[in-house]
Amino acid sequence: MTSLPIVTGLLEKLIRFDTVSRQSNLDLIGWIESHLSGLGAKCTRIPNAQGDKANLWVRFGPDRQGGLVLSGHTDVVPVDGQDWQTDPFVLTLREGRFYGRGTSDMKAFIALCLAFAPSLARMDLDRPVHFAFSYDEEVGCQGAPAMIDQIVAAGARPDAVWVGEPTLWKVVSAHKGLRLTEVVVTGQEAHSSLSHLGVSAIGEAIELLALLREIQKALPETRYLDADMNPPYPTLSIGTLQGGTAVNILARECRFQFDLRCPDGVDPDRILAPFLQAASALDARLKGQFPGCGVAVHCVTDVPALSVVPGNPAEALVRALTGDNARRAVPYTTEAGQFQNAGMPAIICGPGSIDQAHMPNEYLDQGQLSQGVDIFTKLLAHLASSA
Repeated sequence: MTSLPIVTGLLEKLIRFDTVSRQSNLDLIGWIESHLSGLGAKCTRIPNAQGDKANLWVRFGPDRQGGLVLSGHTDVVPVDGQDWQTDPFVLTLREGRFYGRGTSDMKAFIALCLAFAPSLARMDLDRPVHFAFSYDEEVGCQGAPAMIDQIVAAGARPDAVWVGEPTLWKVVSAHKGLRLTEVVVTGQEAHSSLSHLGVSAIGEAIELLALLREIQKALPETRYLDADMNPPYPTLSIGTLQGGTAVNILARECRFQFDLRCPDGVDPDRILAPFLQAASALDARLKGQFPGCGVAVHCVTDVPALSVVPGNPAEALVRALTGDNARRAVPYTTEAGQFQNAGMPAIICGPGSIDQAHMPNEYLDQGQLSQGVDIFTKLLAHLASSA
């Protein structure tokens, strides 16, 4: 029988893998693959284009359509510049809390999957149970789509997808979508005393940044509201800004990224229309001054919202296992929207608090792990009764 010490031991191993998104996750994927292949699971890697990261799609039971997907991402956010009181990549138990990067977001759910894998392998399943472990969720949910496409192409579309993001084991039925955009303004270098001979990319980018700021400030008054979310309106945030080489050189390049998060049914293109028009006009003006100048706007990722679907089998299953019947929607974005967009009913529920995600001294209450053991034990009983 799976016990809390088994789950804790697996979580300790998972935390030791430094899978910050800027780095490879292959060591972790290889370890999980070896662990599960030894149980007889069918494992398929879906690598990225560079070959330095991979998703892992795992199947127990028959190769057929239907069944359940347990989904989690293997990457974590950086710890750079954060004031950690423990080693972030060593699981540390203090006063009933497990500290470490990824304890809440979201290696504890993966540890539970791995802990119960031997029981799944021994079961005579009528329908398959899948694990879907992805890369690059933390940088715009960029890894999961290739795995979702492969599941669909293989004729293995499931009946339900359970995404184990941190919710304190409360059921989340909906979330906002995410549009992540990168803008590169290219100018013409010149000595700063001869500004008439060049164009400062930073100076020109300021116009676009100011417009984004105006759009951002207007969003709380928008008519696009979802009362179940907090905040209930779309949000826009400028996250990164780089440019220039020296104070006395007109900047050749200015690069910035921003994200727009919208409730279901809100068209991000409509909100961004004034910005896109201004970027196009600036691009034409700069090219008219110097052929090599201009503005490039690139959509890095566009993750759909997760919407409430009546009769969602994933929601019914997880509510039955947790006993939670409250309706919730969250402002952040997960891979659940991508699964739903591909025709796979999805729900979010997992151990830990989203308040701990990305924070220094990230922790998971020990009770959350114990509750997870109880919930997964009920899941196995449900699978056995429906076989």
